[in-house]
Amino acid sequence: MNVEERVGEALREDGSTVATAESCTGGLICSLLTDVPGSSDYVDRGFVTYAYDAKREMLGVSREALDDHGAVSDPVAREMARGARDVADATWAVSTTGIAGPTGGSEGKPVGTVFIGVAHAAPWGSGDSYATVSRYEFDGDREEIKERIARQALEDLLREVERLT
Repeated sequence: MNVEERVGEALREDGSTVATAESCTGGLICSLLTDVPGSSDYVDRGFVTYAYDAKREMLGVSREALDDHGAVSDPVAREMARGARDVADATWAVSTTGIAGPTGGSEGKPVGTVFIGVAHAAPWGSGDSYATVSRYEFDGDREEIKERIARQALEDLLREVERLT
């Protein structure tokens, strides 16, 4: 069973929903999720927020996070995941912001760098809602990097869903 099927099974069993907030993956995560028959049971929506303004307008990413850290950063991935979760009122959200290449990299953030965020909405008043961010670096051409990022994002989401069930 592939990762998108395993994610779907875990979300369905838990009665959870998911939203995606994608920059460098351009909607690929949501596409993978919706490739699974019956995914309308748990996929709420996907945001493709490639530009700074889209991240601010659709997800509420702060100007300060973008100015201080750049789009490809832990704080922006965290705010993207939280924003998608909250705007969609979903149980879970997963976000990606990175550099798929072949250009755009730097010494500190080479091509293939990505930050993947996962946010969870716990019951109101519990104080247990959270967001995590992981940084990865992938090799390959643009399509290969995007595919690796999307699949890693689903693995990260699955890990968090299974941790709480």
